[in-house]
Amino acid sequence: MLRIRLRRVGKKGRPYYRIVVADSAAPRDGAYVEWIGQYDPMADPPEAVVKQDRAIAWLSKGAQPSDAVKRIFDRDGIYAKLSSPSEELVPAEEQSE
Repeated sequence: MLRIRLRRVGKKGRPYYRIVVADSAAPRDGAYVEWIGQYDPMADPPEAVVKQDRAIAWLSKGAQPSDAVKRIFDRDGIYAKLSSPSEELVPAEEQSE
C-alpha cells in the first residue's frame, strides 16, 4: 500500500520535510517512489509547496495520505480539486507557455 507522507531532511533543531509517496512499510526517511512537495514548519506561517497535479494523480490511484499531509492538502484545496472533475488540471509544463 502506498502512503503520501512526510520525510524529514532538516538538521537537528531545524525540521524540514519533503512530501513523498512511499510504501507504507518503508522507514520514515527511507526509500520513496516520488517526491511531490516540501513543508517547512519553522516558517511563520508554516509553508508548504505541493505539486498539485502529482498529488491528485497519486490520490486517484489510491495512495493514502498521512494525517499531517491530509491537513496540508486540506489547506491547499487539493481535495476540492480532486472531487470536482469539471475543472481540468493543466500540467505545469503547459502553464508556462
